[in-house]
Amino acid sequence: MTDRKEFRDLATPAAAHDAIASLDLDPGVEAVPLSDSRGRILAERIDADLDVPGFDRASMDGYAVRARDTFGADEADPVELERVGAVHAGEEPGVAVEPGTCAEVSTGAVLPEGADAVVMVERTDVIGGENDANDEDTRIAVRTSVAPGDHVMVAGADIAAGARALGPGTQLTPREIGLLSALGVETVPVRRRPRVGIVSTGDELVRPGETLDSARGQIYDVNSTTIAAGVEDAGGEPVLYPHAGDDYDEMERLLLKAADECDLVVSSGSTSASAVDVIYRVIEDRGELLLHGVAVKPGKPMLVGRLERSSDASTTTDATTATDADDERRGESAYIGLPGYPVSALTIFRTFVAPAIREAAGQPEPRTATIEGEMAVRERYGEGRLRLMPVGLLERDGRLDHGMTADGSGDRPLVHPVDKGSGATTSLVEADGVVAVDPDTDYLEAGEPVTVQLFSPDVRPPTLLGVGEDDPALNRLLDRIDRPRYLPVGTREGLRRLRDGLPDVAVAAGPIDRDVEAVSLGGWTREWGLIVPAGNPADVTELADLVDREVRFVNRGTDSGLRASLDDALEDLAAERGTDRRELADAIDGYDLTVRAFESPARRVLAGEADVGLGLRTTAERLGTGFCPLGVQDVRVLANAERTDTDGVCALREALDDVLGGAGGETSSVLDGLAGYDGGTDGEL
Repeated sequence: MTDRKEFRDLATPAAAHDAIASLDLDPGVEAVPLSDSRGRILAERIDADLDVPGFDRASMDGYAVRARDTFGADEADPVELERVGAVHAGEEPGVAVEPGTCAEVSTGAVLPEGADAVVMVERTDVIGGENDANDEDTRIAVRTSVAPGDHVMVAGADIAAGARALGPGTQLTPREIGLLSALGVETVPVRRRPRVGIVSTGDELVRPGETLDSARGQIYDVNSTTIAAGVEDAGGEPVLYPHAGDDYDEMERLLLKAADECDLVVSSGSTSASAVDVIYRVIEDRGELLLHGVAVKPGKPMLVGRLERSSDASTTTDATTATDADDERRGESAYIGLPGYPVSALTIFRTFVAPAIREAAGQPEPRTATIEGEMAVRERYGEGRLRLMPVGLLERDGRLDHGMTADGSGDRPLVHPVDKGSGATTSLVEADGVVAVDPDTDYLEAGEPVTVQLFSPDVRPPTLLGVGEDDPALNRLLDRIDRPRYLPVGTREGLRRLRDGLPDVAVAAGPIDRDVEAVSLGGWTREWGLIVPAGNPADVTELADLVDREVRFVNRGTDSGLRASLDDALEDLAAERGTDRRELADAIDGYDLTVRAFESPARRVLAGEADVGLGLRTTAERLGTGFCPLGVQDVRVLANAERTDTDGVCALREALDDVLGGAGGETSSVLDGLAGYDGGTDGEL
């Protein structure tokens, strides 16, 4: 039996940053075509080796003149000059301007010899109605005076030869690229993007697009693609490698291959203290382990170290662009191991790894954005580690720039935890930022001020926060709202949160606890019952069949409105039989086997894992199963009484008017094609 590798003393977050800073991620320099340089970081100073422009040029259409010939000219007493020719942009002047003469010029044309100013064409007239302005003997009346240099861009006015054009560390945007184009630069020296090898570990992982076998505990690989996107955002070049199983030899082979080819190797998974977690042994055997475990939640199982490279390895694929830095790095590659759970992996990557990649790439730190809010609910913690808690924001009046009152309380946005556990990727999708909770904090009290570090300065919180029952008609309804956020926590949990005052709306289905203060916005009805295989081979026709016959059943969780309707129906059946509901429930094979979403029972039936499932008629028709109806239940949309005037709730109310038929009583497109649905309820409690 393999000994379990326990965590060493957990490092502080500061020590983890220091360990990563000690790694050498410098990727060196490469020359890239100017056309491919957008967003890259200039590695060296670029000086101008020519004047821009390289000649004195006219900055508008008009006439090139000797400024002294125009002195005193005005509308009442113009000066007449002889036109001696014309110069157009892109051609060499074939004329010279002598005293008493002028030359027609177009914008961008070379200023002819002798001229030192340009008179705009709008302040001139051609003398003599029969004369053509192109005739050599045409005379021009100048109705204004100009000074030397007027309307002329002199050679080197943009940038002069020998001047410092751009310095190292400059990020090349369209503006800088335009300047380099004006200097005739074809290729530019930029910092190489650090190559980051990404290796996800675990026998359970399957690439998206491949067949998933849930019975074997397989899951799609989330970390590889999300970490790769994070590497790109930070200025790195991600390189994805095949999955590594939990076999030591295969893991060693992949990690060393990535080390040979990359500046940094990032793995996810196989970092916790478990008998099957072998990465730390690979690092210790083939490199150096600097850190094993950091005192932060989520993300305690984190590794930092170095991996040795083979003697002929180089991170530069083109030998002609190799630098001294490449030679110095041949000996080792940096290594960081992330936890396997997506939330933990992405949080640790964003907090510790992305800054190191940005620094190596020379990328500027992203604009930071923080906002002051207050906790919407009481949140317990007390685990003695820095907690990076994903949170969502709820605007109180449709905006985030809330004014503060004299006592500093003001109308700050509400902040609510969004944490389904480290294994749930939707925790970060449904969050707007994180709150750093100090290790010594036991709890955050409702109403307590907190600082939220937004995931991006461009974060736009939802216009509507809803919680409660999951429902296909609701999904369609939300499509009509701008930036809604809905948490399908079930009817019972949704109503609890509504009582606590957090969401804008709660959606409740079936029989509900009426002890809730809310404003009804409306609703609809849906037919519910038992999902059975196509053809109904077990001939299930009523609820009693679950009790009296040997059929496998799959139920919904206790928070679900469908579950509440089922339990009420079971209560009625128990009354008919003179017994109690629990006795009947105990007789149902699988009554306590619950699944989360409204389609899940039907999918279990389709997979042959159950004979009967609790569900909706519309689900049965969509998935091609049989259906045994048991009843119709109301679905109600209930608004927080204190938030009925927000933009999001008003938009939802308008959308609900369509479901209910509106003034014209027409059928709503929201319910079209949903079998068993009707807009006939007003949603009253």
